[in-house]
This record gives sequence, structure tokens and C-alpha cells, in this order.
Amino acid sequence: MSLIIKGGNIVTDSDCFNADLKIVDGVITSISSSQDVKSNDQVIDASEQYIFPGGIDPHTHLAIPDTVDDFESGTKAAAAGGITTIINYVDAVKGHSLIETLKEWKQKAEPSIIDYGFHSIVNEVNPRVLSELTDLASEEGVTSIKLFMAYPDANMINDEEMYELMKQAKKSGIVTNIHAENGSVIELLIEESLKKEHTSPIYHAYTRPAEMEAEATHRAIRIAELLNTPAYIVHITCEESLKQVIEAKKRGVPIYGETCPHYLILTEDKLKQDAAEAVKYICSPPLRTRKDQEFLWEGIKDHWIDTIGSDHASHPYKDGKDKGINNFTKVPNGLPSIGDSFSLLYHYGVHEKRISLQEFVKLTSSHSAKIFGLYPKKGAIRVGSDADLVIFDPKLSRTITAQEQYQSTEYNVYEGTQVKGAITHVFSRGELIVKNREIIAESGRGQYLYREKYNK
Repeated sequence: MSLIIKGGNIVTDSDCFNADLKIVDGVITSISSSQDVKSNDQVIDASEQYIFPGGIDPHTHLAIPDTVDDFESGTKAAAAGGITTIINYVDAVKGHSLIETLKEWKQKAEPSIIDYGFHSIVNEVNPRVLSELTDLASEEGVTSIKLFMAYPDANMINDEEMYELMKQAKKSGIVTNIHAENGSVIELLIEESLKKEHTSPIYHAYTRPAEMEAEATHRAIRIAELLNTPAYIVHITCEESLKQVIEAKKRGVPIYGETCPHYLILTEDKLKQDAAEAVKYICSPPLRTRKDQEFLWEGIKDHWIDTIGSDHASHPYKDGKDKGINNFTKVPNGLPSIGDSFSLLYHYGVHEKRISLQEFVKLTSSHSAKIFGLYPKKGAIRVGSDADLVIFDPKLSRTITAQEQYQSTEYNVYEGTQVKGAITHVFSRGELIVKNREIIAESGRGQYLYREKYNK
């Protein structure tokens, strides 16, 4: 039996055309103007709707301590929102084997309903760690790591360590992801703020200024440039940081830039509200100004930003975000948005005519697949690719509410936002897993993805 999707407008990262799709055993086997239908074939009419490649979220934090989304609830939220693949971060534990830690996270991910891979966070440098990077890529298919230039008491590495890790990553075919903020200066700014009793949520933004993000971005890029190794700057928030990426790209440095929906839609004004509400919006790096937001959109339009990641971190409000109402340093950093990022980018990007349909596909799917070793298995609508597909009706609308979400937080930072367009069907490897926002797949059907080494 085959699955036939008829009459849809297929959108790729380079084209848009009307065609039928034939899917056998989870793989696209034919794309043509008209497919013959046999009596036992399953047929879905996608007339007047778009067919997008399934979304790839390259930046998720499911199952981390003190959050409420594990791989079951988190991937249900992702699937309902058009995401068919995630790349989740594996938390680092100093003194522990990267490989053994990865195996623990593989077990955590078993309830996933969509396919998944991992980035390994690295927070120390020694001969064991450097040796394990090669094993991560060759044996486990983990071809990306993450380094933090912030959080001195947890994950922050220094410049010498970054150099050593990037050097070994290059040899191993690994892309280095960078959280770029000057953690040492930020700690001093926080200390000064607390001494002045400046503790309201807006001081979270004031103590993590754009200048310190831009400085760290510049430093990371220069080390990557020296080594001629790929670096991926996560969650770019501001004009000055993006300018560092743009200049590096112009010089031919293999640099990639990611931003997140909240930096494109929300501003630091959210942190100026009453503290009980403002704490919901604390994330790192923090929300920025309208001017920064406009520059990010221009960067997307001009192809300087490569991907969109949700940076989903589902800290609860009660006994979570509310701990910092009287002191911003007590608020767990991060926003939950895995289920809405796809729709938000369509609305604010395509519907509001900031980007084309093709650019939408690049940002939500194909670029992540290409950077992180999944293309063309993922991120493409072509013969031989996995049938990870989203059927999307641009004529419909929906309102984002916590009441109807699958993520487990009590709140939604986009509460009441109306978005144009709605997902009607989501397929993962040819299996219908979501229909009209109803999850119809079983937990545990997701597969672990061994990714190809970086070789560009």
C-alpha cells in the first residue's frame, strides 16, 4: 500500500510547484503531475494547501533539570507545531564520559514520537574529552558540540580551551556550536546591579548587554577563523552580534548564524512589565530592542541568518519562574516555544511578507539538515528522502493559547497571538502523526539519527 498526497503546492528551498507525492515505506518514491491510485492506496487531498518539508528544530533542551517537558510531551508539542526532527542538547557533567552521558540521554529520548539527534555540551578539556570527540562523530553520529562562553560556575570555557576543542572538532568532522556572551564581565555587571538593589526583571537585560554578546561572538569567530573550522553561533539576538557574523561570512569564514522566534517577535519591553509577569520572559541572551529585532529580520532577508531554533526550555511558572519575582538572578533562564516556532515564523515572516516561502523552508528545515549532516534524508522533498511533511492551509488562522498547547508549562509567552495559516497534517517517515493538531501517533516511534560528519 502506498500513501498518495494529491494536489498540494510543494514548497522546497528553491521552488514551489503543484504535484502529487507517492510515499512507500516512509520514503518519497515519486513526484509527478498525477499519480495513479490503486484500490488499497491511502489518499490525502492537499488541494490549495502548501506541502513543506517537516520542520527541524536544531536547538532544544528537553528533559533538562527543573523543566517540565520530557521527550514525550516535548516531541508531541513539536509535532503538533510542524517539527518532525529535533536536535537536543546533552547536558555536560564534568569528569564524566561524553559517550556514557550520551547513552543516558538516548534512553531519555526513547518516548519521542519524532526523530531526534543530539549536540553534546562540552565544559572541560583534557585528553579523554579530546579523544571522545572523535568517537562521538565516528561511532555515535553526533557531529556537533556546544561550548559556553558564559555561566562561569557551570559550563563556561576559556579561550585556550575553546581553541583546543575547536581544533579537535575540525579533525573529527564536528561543527562547534557557540553560546556567545562574555560571562566574566556579565558576572561583574550582575554583582554591581545587586549591590545597587537593582533586582527587577529588566536588569537581567541590562546586565547581559548586547556589547558583551557581540564581543564574545567576535572572539569565537576569530578563533574559528584561525583554525578554518566551522562554527555555529546560537541564538543571535542583536545588531552588533549579527554584524560580526556578516563580516566573517564576507571573509569566507565557515560561520553559521541562528536566531530564535522570541528575538524576532518579543522585545525587552516584556521585562519592564510587572515582575510577576515579566519573569516569564527571562532568557539568555535576553530579549533586545525593536532596533535589534528589525536588524535580525533584515539579516534573514539578506540570507545572513541560516536557521531558526526554538531554544525550548520549559521552566514552570510555579516554583520556577516565580522564584525570581523579587530578584532576577533567581529566575531560571529560558522560554518554552517548541510548538509554535514554525507557525510564528510563517506568520511574521511569510504572511507579513518579510520572507519568501523558499526562505521559510531554508530557515525551518533545509539549512539545519545541511549544516548538521541530515540532508537529503531530512529537510527535502525529493525522491529518496524521508517523507517528513507538513500540510499547511494558508487560508486558516489560529490563536496561540496555553489551554490548547501540548508543552507542559502553565503559560505560553505568545498567549493570545493570532497567526495566519494552520497545520492540517504532519507526517513523519510517511506516518500521519498529527491531524488538525490532534496527536495520533504512539510515543516511542521516533528514531535516533546518526548524522554525517561536516565535510564542506
